[in-house]
Amino acid sequence: MIKSELVQKIADKNPHLYHRDVERIVNRVFDEVIDAMKGGSRVELRGFGAFSVKERNARLGRNPRTGEAVDVTEKRVPFFKTGKELRLRLNDKA
Repeated sequence: MIKSELVQKIADKNPHLYHRDVERIVNRVFDEVIDAMKGGSRVELRGFGAFSVKERNARLGRNPRTGEAVDVTEKRVPFFKTGKELRLRLNDKA
């Protein structure tokens, strides 16, 4: 599912809301999650999962095409851990 499909599904289930308002709400939620993660916070949505940031150290990598050594800089990457309720629902146990 892509973001526009998510917006459409929410708009369909909430006919009292304008489509543009649903789109703003979805964008705002995503922006808040991103801003919190940028600040180093963990974002937990109970029953769904938790978003956090992991630090990756600088390292020496390889170009897969040429085999040449390449410096890979340190970076921060998003990490998602599913919640218990989500795992159970995915496996039809809830």
